[in-house]
Amino acid sequence: MKYADIIVDITLEKLNHTFQYMIPEELQPEVTVGIRVIVPFGNGKRDINGVVVEISEEPKLDPKRIKPIKGILYSQEKSERELVALSYFLSEHFGSTMNQALKTVIPLRKKTSPKEKKMVSLRASRDETANFLSNLRSKKKYSVSKERLIKELMAEPEIPWDIITCKLHITSDNIRALEKSGIVRVDSYREFRNPIDNKNIDKGEGKKVIELNAEQNRCVETVREDIERGINRPYLLYGVTGSGKTEVYMDLIEDTLSAGKEAIMLIPEISLTYQTVMRFYHRFGELVSIINSRMSEGERSDQIDRVKNGSCKIIVGPRSALFTPFSNLGIIIVDEEHETSYKSETAPRYHAVPVAVERGRLCNCPVILGSATPSVETFQKAKNNEYGLLTLNSRVEDRNLPKAEIIDLREELKSGNRSVISRRLRELMADRLEKGQQIMLFLNRRGMMGSVSCRACGTVMKCPHCDVSMTLHKDGMLHCHYCGHKMPRPVECPECHSKYIGTMRAGTEQVEESVHKIFPEARILRMDADTTKGKDGHEKILASFSNNEADILIGTQMIVKGHDFPEVTLMGILAADMSLNISDFRAGERTFDLLVQAAGRAGRGDTPGTVLIQTYQTDNYSIIASAAQDYEAFYKNEVLFRRLGNYPPFGHMLKILLEEKDIKDLKMACDHLAGYLREKLPQDGDKESSVLGPEDDFPAKVNDVYKKTIYIKNKDYDKLIKAKKMISRELRENRKLSGVTIWFDYDPL
Repeated sequence: MKYADIIVDITLEKLNHTFQYMIPEELQPEVTVGIRVIVPFGNGKRDINGVVVEISEEPKLDPKRIKPIKGILYSQEKSERELVALSYFLSEHFGSTMNQALKTVIPLRKKTSPKEKKMVSLRASRDETANFLSNLRSKKKYSVSKERLIKELMAEPEIPWDIITCKLHITSDNIRALEKSGIVRVDSYREFRNPIDNKNIDKGEGKKVIELNAEQNRCVETVREDIERGINRPYLLYGVTGSGKTEVYMDLIEDTLSAGKEAIMLIPEISLTYQTVMRFYHRFGELVSIINSRMSEGERSDQIDRVKNGSCKIIVGPRSALFTPFSNLGIIIVDEEHETSYKSETAPRYHAVPVAVERGRLCNCPVILGSATPSVETFQKAKNNEYGLLTLNSRVEDRNLPKAEIIDLREELKSGNRSVISRRLRELMADRLEKGQQIMLFLNRRGMMGSVSCRACGTVMKCPHCDVSMTLHKDGMLHCHYCGHKMPRPVECPECHSKYIGTMRAGTEQVEESVHKIFPEARILRMDADTTKGKDGHEKILASFSNNEADILIGTQMIVKGHDFPEVTLMGILAADMSLNISDFRAGERTFDLLVQAAGRAGRGDTPGTVLIQTYQTDNYSIIASAAQDYEAFYKNEVLFRRLGNYPPFGHMLKILLEEKDIKDLKMACDHLAGYLREKLPQDGDKESSVLGPEDDFPAKVNDVYKKTIYIKNKDYDKLIKAKKMISRELRENRKLSGVTIWFDYDPL
């Protein structure tokens, strides 16, 4: 016998409780996760609709008390069934309730008024119009406004209502009077708000198709051949920066549209929307739209309606665009798949890459994961043939990769230069400004706050047990957020005994001031959280720099991801090693990703590019490999570290975050839960899991709420899912945990 867990409240506001029903034998082939069904509810006197979220062979009650499903609602949209099934995947694999998952995947749409456009045109013939005007003028008091409107319509057959009322200053009463007389006609139709209209995209350029080179063609043909054979699988498109991954994406999307299907194109951040959409819009026109968090409710609602009526076939956007309700999805593309922004910071803390792979499986369509610096986990899967591997080893038009130089900041300090701009960088900036070329300065802010390092020798304070950087807390102690090890903040470097040890606090504003002092005539743009506030903040700055309205662009991570500026010939990477100081086992990977992506912004046009990497850690494998743009060399070193520490992909972690306003109650709850896990996990057959903590989270207190963490480590991800379910049961049954808020995060970033 099979049983279905069903959510019976479909309002999407109270979806947090399931009821189990028996699946009749005749319905078993058709009842799947995500399908809507008809079930008896309460005392059985009324039937209601429900959604199947889980199927099992184990009854949770006495089988005699479990009611059967009455029928299936076949009218449910295919896209809705797929998204409900995807919601279940989120709740199961990322530690959230089904309620949270459904609200993420199928969010409630706020009521918005459709935007209506009204047009006014002449209805009467010319003779009838002339007679009407003659009669109108014969009256002692005739309407000059009516006469003026009729004359305007005789010259221009159709005029928007807004133009008539606002520009011609003719009242709506006069328009309606003429409509009643049969002289004019008023037509109303819905106008869909298209946010792309505001992007200053030249729509007159027509369809732009760039002929693919041999490498690009090989990648496209591989996917085409697999689709023809009925193989739809995930692929890693691994290509160096500037190798033309976007052109491969567009050709595959062209195939998808030709097959009558739709496409989702994920980008890591809103800041990348401008250039990406511009390229797609030139190729596909009105079939393209965007979805992101900065759009108004009306704009978002309109795009969903366009998707459902078939006028939009391609959606471009960040993480949430993955849940676009396409009914015949043909391809999913995740550009820059390594980016951390694909991981949600709120519950459910899902990662878009595995969710994209799951949606591809549900929709039976290929998933393309593109990157010049793939995540270790993705590359490992490609190596193991779980994903197909597509490679682009050369830049388009055989352009050379930029020449990279590593600048030792320890030597700069010894020479008396304490500026963020090294002597060599200053020299090259002067040269490029004289030649009229553009410059980008990337400030690697990751890891600057909280980590402690020596500016004289580059030593970073690391945990002796976990080999990750320790974080400075307000109590003056250095903390490891993985094992809880603590040590006092050193007053001098333990290696070279220099007094230049502490946290670095440089920011983009300070960099801008320094550059202004050195090059007062240079036109400078700064791109950070402060300068990009507002709906179109990113687009305005990027468009200005793209139009050569500035010589130098200074920014943080947002300037190095996916942008293409042909006139940029120099990239200066300031404090390159700061991201190595993050209290995170992925610090080396994050650093390599950032530096390679940053380096890739230079020399994308006809003029060769140069990259200067300023660092205190010149011998670090991430720094050396990024300068050479050698991913394979980085990967070989990184997997050794990951394997030794049982970090992903060789092991997994579940972070349990506990929050409570009363510190005593929080400590009591943490101690109980940690003890419970250490006792119960082995009893449940899980002897491989190790429980770490509890330890203060960072920061340990926010808005008067205290935060602590417990980690569970295991090589088997499914064991962590099982552990989470055990915790959920304990939460429901134990009053000691009733007042504590608990969040779950698998393989936290």
